[in-house]
Amino acid sequence: MSETQTPQTQTPQTPEDAEPLGAAAAPALQYRFDGPEDAPVLVLGPSLGTTWHMWDRQVPDLARQWRVLRYDLPGHGGSAAQPAASVAELTGRLLALLDELGVATFGYAGCSLGGAIGADLALRAPHRVASLALVAASPRFGTADEYRQRGVIVRTNGLDPISRTAPERWFTPGFAAAQPAIVDWAVQMVRTTDPGCYIAACEALAAFDVRADLGRIGVPTLVLVGSEDQVTGPAEARTLVAGIPDARLAVVPGASHLTPVEQPAAVTDLLVRHFSTSWQDTLSAVPAPPAPVAVPAPVAPPAPFPAAEEPAEPVPAGPVQPAPAARPDPYEAGMKVRREVLGDAHVDRATEGADGFGADFQELITRYAWGEVWTREGLDRRTRSVVTLTALVAGGHLEELAFHTRAALRNGLAPEEIREVLIQTAVYCGVPAANSAFRVAQQVIREETTPQD
Repeated sequence: MSETQTPQTQTPQTPEDAEPLGAAAAPALQYRFDGPEDAPVLVLGPSLGTTWHMWDRQVPDLARQWRVLRYDLPGHGGSAAQPAASVAELTGRLLALLDELGVATFGYAGCSLGGAIGADLALRAPHRVASLALVAASPRFGTADEYRQRGVIVRTNGLDPISRTAPERWFTPGFAAAQPAIVDWAVQMVRTTDPGCYIAACEALAAFDVRADLGRIGVPTLVLVGSEDQVTGPAEARTLVAGIPDARLAVVPGASHLTPVEQPAAVTDLLVRHFSTSWQDTLSAVPAPPAPVAVPAPVAPPAPFPAAEEPAEPVPAGPVQPAPAARPDPYEAGMKVRREVLGDAHVDRATEGADGFGADFQELITRYAWGEVWTREGLDRRTRSVVTLTALVAGGHLEELAFHTRAALRNGLAPEEIREVLIQTAVYCGVPAANSAFRVAQQVIREETTPQD
């Protein structure tokens, strides 16, 4: 039996019955069921730029034993085009869907971004995941700079350049040459994705890093990778296997990144064997998620008192003044924002290239410019980039203008908006200053927004 739908919108509530908006109000993901209604649920998660159809060739065999649930990512296929800013938010939307469908315990197989969601599920809801398969996945996907630049390219040029190069990332050259219809299908899937959701997914992958948490994934895990995968290859797969306590590796010969499409029979066989052998023991050990347990609020330990040999003199009662809260060191928050805005490569060059003479200055920049100012809530990062570009033009700081132009693109400014900022600086900062700024910014924008071959 097959069933395709998006969760139904409930009848609007009266003010007296309304509940606060929360996880349950998250935008619905389109989903499809295949297989017996009374079978255990197996969830299949898609990769960035694909729809649930990437699993079409696996479903007939998997649906003989399991109730197969496929879903589309936000802005992909039939899901609402409402971006999710992190892998954790994508995981939360999937869990909300499973809750609505009454699915307590399930197996999960995910490809690439779908695999990142699977790892996050195993970390956040370990009592619900019976068995796990991570396909073409990684504990950290490339570098944050790579995915943020991809977002800049999409914001500037749309998805057409990314869609045309998708087959090179997803398939081996021999498969692409022999299967032109599948190549066209892949290009069309990417081209019809919502650009805003694609950019948000790139940001989610840029921030995703569970290398330090792999040891907490406690479910039986199959790590499956194509031998020719140039995106998340065998090296990343071995990192997953080395870090997850109960994991085994399967390398599929002659396959690239979209392994379930390129080698469907091999992937299907591996998934059937994995879930058939690893699931039952887990399900018998964990039949259902435990009931929620009320956790009491933490009680602060009593403040230490100095030892005294004699009773202290009574102290007159009076108002108790709270101790001033310790101010957190802004360095870590500053380094996080600095890397997100300027990119890992730039920050690494600046900090690693600073010898003893310049190290204190780099720390000063990170702690105060980035930790104290860029983290403030009064302005968003787009606006802060506008202010920074204007100040750099006024001061004639062309070298810093170059990397803050890159930062402005990362923070969501379009090239046309940067041009308008520079035109306005000509009025208030002088035509010669704006003229020099245009030369620098034009070169940076050309480099950052030209799709890579």
